[in-house]
Amino acid sequence: MKIGELAQRTGVPIDTVRYYERQGLLPEPERQPSGYRRYQSADVLRLRFVRRAKALGFTLEEIRELLALSSHRENDMGSLKAAAEQKLAGVEAKLAELTRIRDGLRTLIKACPGHGALGACPILHALNEDAA
Repeated sequence: MKIGELAQRTGVPIDTVRYYERQGLLPEPERQPSGYRRYQSADVLRLRFVRRAKALGFTLEEIRELLALSSHRENDMGSLKAAAEQKLAGVEAKLAELTRIRDGLRTLIKACPGHGALGACPILHALNEDAA
């Protein structure tokens, strides 16, 4: 199949397919005598794997590692689970940080009457305050 069909089957833009090839996430495809790339059904599966991993927040480097781990089907699944657990821990840390930020903003917004002199704004005072 040509690159357009691969892109259509996987829901990935053609430019992204080329980018993933340059990044080593997809193997270099065979070339037809005309110069067109020729992809196999395994490339569809691999590209879907990359797309799904990306949707779960894995970086391209992490996806490269997952692909390497998944290519050794005879190995124990512990290393793949550990990679997913590590990603989850990172996501939970980000969620905790975002929750802290959200709560801080809510507190500042509640404290501000939304009218009056800017010099009396509690948001402005909080932002200008030295951290204790």
